[in-house]
Amino acid sequence: MTAPLEIDGPAAPPRSNGELLFTEPWQSRAFGMVVTLYEAGAFEWAAFQSALIARIGEWERAHPDGCGYNYYEHWLGALEDVLAASGAVTPEEVAERAAQLAQRPPGHDHRDDEHGHTH
Repeated sequence: MTAPLEIDGPAAPPRSNGELLFTEPWQSRAFGMVVTLYEAGAFEWAAFQSALIARIGEWERAHPDGCGYNYYEHWLGALEDVLAASGAVTPEEVAERAAQLAQRPPGHDHRDDEHGHTH
């Protein structure tokens, strides 16, 4: 089962020359997490797309100038929405985990090991 990604429209991921575009490592991780959970049967793709379109629409209404738009922030928000709707997690659990992650030092998972490799 492969995620049926839209090519055009509000739910379509950013692309460059036809390839998915990720400007930061966390964006590709977020993308992979959603696709993996979908493929594992955690939610229906239509539910995720609806949640993503709703998140983007809410943001656009609140920011008519378009400044600060980040597709993958909405992508993660939509994931939170579908997992909360299914009962897999609660909004409180998401907020608690986000607070824990926010306390980590910047770049904590990208330090070089003793061999000079970045993780």
